[in-house]
Amino acid sequence: MALSSETSADRTNAAEPASRGLSSARAAELLATHGPNTLPGAGSRRWTHIARETLTEPMFLLLLGAALLYGLLGDWQEGSILMGLVLLVLALTLYQEGKTEHAMQALRQLASPQAQVLRDGVTQAVPGHTVVPGDVLVLAEGDRVAADARLLSGNEVMADESMLSGESVPVDKAPEGDAQLFGGTLLVRGHGLAVVEHTGAASAMGRIGSALDGLGPEDSPLKRQTAVLVQRLAVIAGAASLLLFLASGWMHGDWTAALLSAIALAMALLPQEFTVILTVLPALGAWRLARQQVLTRRLAAIETLGATSVLCVDKTGTLTENRMRVAALFAYGGTSAPDATLPLTDAAPHALPEAFHGVAEYAILASVQEPFDPMEQAFHHLGAQTLQDTEHLHRDWTLVREYGLSPQLRAMSHVWTAVDGDAHIVAAKGAPEAVFDLCHLPPDELVRVQAAATALAGQGLRVLGVAAGRVPGAAGTVTLPGHEHDFDFTLLGLIGLEDPLRPGIAASVASCHQAGIRVVMITGDHPGTATAIARHAGILRTAPDAAGAQGAQVLSGHEIDTLDDTALRTRMRHTRVCARVAPVQKLRIVQALQAEGQIVAMTGDGVNDAPALKAAHVGIAMGQRGTDVARESAALVLLDDNFASIAAAVQLGRRIFDNVRKSMAYVLAVHVPIAGMALLPVLLGWPTALYPLHIAFLELVIDPACSMVFENEPAEQDGMQQPPRDVRAALLGRFTLWQALAQGGLGLLAVMGAMAWGLAHATPDYGGPEQARTLAFATLLLVNLGLILMNRSAHWSPRTWLLPPNRLLWGVCAVALAVLLAMVYVPWLQKLSAFAPLDAAQWGVCAALVGLTLAACMALKAVQPLAAALRRSSKPA
Repeated sequence: MALSSETSADRTNAAEPASRGLSSARAAELLATHGPNTLPGAGSRRWTHIARETLTEPMFLLLLGAALLYGLLGDWQEGSILMGLVLLVLALTLYQEGKTEHAMQALRQLASPQAQVLRDGVTQAVPGHTVVPGDVLVLAEGDRVAADARLLSGNEVMADESMLSGESVPVDKAPEGDAQLFGGTLLVRGHGLAVVEHTGAASAMGRIGSALDGLGPEDSPLKRQTAVLVQRLAVIAGAASLLLFLASGWMHGDWTAALLSAIALAMALLPQEFTVILTVLPALGAWRLARQQVLTRRLAAIETLGATSVLCVDKTGTLTENRMRVAALFAYGGTSAPDATLPLTDAAPHALPEAFHGVAEYAILASVQEPFDPMEQAFHHLGAQTLQDTEHLHRDWTLVREYGLSPQLRAMSHVWTAVDGDAHIVAAKGAPEAVFDLCHLPPDELVRVQAAATALAGQGLRVLGVAAGRVPGAAGTVTLPGHEHDFDFTLLGLIGLEDPLRPGIAASVASCHQAGIRVVMITGDHPGTATAIARHAGILRTAPDAAGAQGAQVLSGHEIDTLDDTALRTRMRHTRVCARVAPVQKLRIVQALQAEGQIVAMTGDGVNDAPALKAAHVGIAMGQRGTDVARESAALVLLDDNFASIAAAVQLGRRIFDNVRKSMAYVLAVHVPIAGMALLPVLLGWPTALYPLHIAFLELVIDPACSMVFENEPAEQDGMQQPPRDVRAALLGRFTLWQALAQGGLGLLAVMGAMAWGLAHATPDYGGPEQARTLAFATLLLVNLGLILMNRSAHWSPRTWLLPPNRLLWGVCAVALAVLLAMVYVPWLQKLSAFAPLDAAQWGVCAALVGLTLAACMALKAVQPLAAALRRSSKPA
């Protein structure tokens, strides 16, 4: 499929100097003119859409049906109240959904792909949706092109356009040839500058955006399981309501009352709150994660985050500050002079001894002239401090060719020509063993320099080798070789770089270990450097453990290549440091851990990290230094590249999952007494206890409680002292399910007891059925509030469900109690509710029954640890 681009109506915008790009003011004007750089249909849901979805829920259809039925029977007052409750519940739902949508919209803004653009003469990272025609994109390998653009300059640029063309072969791009780049395509090689021509709907992707408009994210396994459960309960509710309608009508002959009772039972049995829980809690939880500098790209990852058992993390920039400093130089003397080592401090500019000039000079020559990489910035900083006003800085030399890093050779070389030189100068830097191999050192010299590299690495320094070469011949007269091994290199020495640990890393690692999470550091550094950093971070144990000596915990990339999959699985059972690892080896590490039954979270930042990020249960991409490919492959994006944020995210992930489980257990428990009171009084021949109006009021308590209140619950104090949960286990395990049903059963006994006592002791002046109904409803509401409190914590102590702060909880309780008192004592509300006032003795009975229920529920919770211990002891070893 051939791709073409229309001539931009705004091509004149490209007239801005490419060296400066647009000004911020001009970019703002163009953004207002052309709109955001987003695909059609990428906006948020409108409130009308939310309202339409809400009104088609079975609960609202039942409420509307009951209101119309009252109207047809001539009871317009009751019907109006029900309609008012419909509007109130709708308003509450719109508030909850609106808050969720605001959170999701904020996440979309954060998730918008970042673009590097020239603005006001400097390179800036801006959200992709703010890119405008005329912007100059700064592109590098692994970047996703933000909008349709024309390449201005570039070096070996190749783009993967398969998402548009269907062709899997990358396309060469050059300013003098095919210079058109399309938004959404991927740079698989090279770097360059490109001026934006089309954005948003005017781009090639935008023109086919309608095909993407109907696509949505796949539901999580938990959401699918819950949907099946709700469907089954809906069938049960429908069948039970039909049977109640027939039985009540046949027994009492009042078919209208029977229909109202059937509607009330259906409303009581339908746990439509499950959908609310699985919508509100993960969405707001994802927003909380974003405030912890962790962006959730797929909400399903939250289910798995708290279950992580192995956390594989990069060293540079994640555990460390990614702020390199040259801490030591080693000058190789060869066979004619002694070696020399020079420790350096980050002090004021000073002179560098002559023996070390060549090491610093060629490290700079082997680096990018205007580097973004912290390591190369450190080399230039060293030159500015120590080589100023010397002949060792060559700003007037011309770069002829670059030889990049590769998995086969972890070194890079730059070929230069001097202004008046008659030779090509070659500078190489890279992993010491790779540079030693380029220099073809004799065995005795190789042992000597390897010992020097090991000594520097043992200090926790990242060690690089530096070498120099020379090719006679002036510019344009020499054919350079295709491989670095064809140059004749001379070893100059070693450079040791220091990247200090971020503050709080040791505490975060200790927190992970306490939570049963094994932290594995993966780095391309020398094993000695990696071991020292891991020891300082608390990742590597200094004493032998069950695995044997400390060496069993360190695995090198070379060893990985020698191990088959079975042997690698065995080694990874105890490994805590993987050193000299190439990005392509990360996938094998992830798969080996997964084969052992581990739940793996993996960090990555490069194009080659994408397979491992996708394969991991939770892929975590770096937000600052990561490529777009890595970010799109990951479920989470670490906005600050800090390990401490990962540890905090795991804790928050556990909190979110715990709160989902608590909320669903509460909903299940509270529906038992509601359904029982809608069914049993009718079957026992008692007066109707619950009308649709009463259940609608209870829903006004249950809905915010199960969503907003439980979402706002703080984490359990021992949440990070528990082992990772089993992801294969059901959300509501058998014991949790039994406990929720038992709590609901105890609540039903209390409410039925209140109804029976009320019928037996009702005051004739107030009317027996009304007083009994009022006492039963008051008990039911207080039991409801008690179940909210009881499900705040898995522990039985009242301190755990009374003391933790939650203003939303106490607000819901206060409003519910105030409305209850109004329904009991305000005459017109009393009449609408078919209630009667209660005296002190009746309130005392109510309080006693609720107190006994809470005491019994506390006893159930006290049994839980014993039951869990018995389950563990009964499992085979």
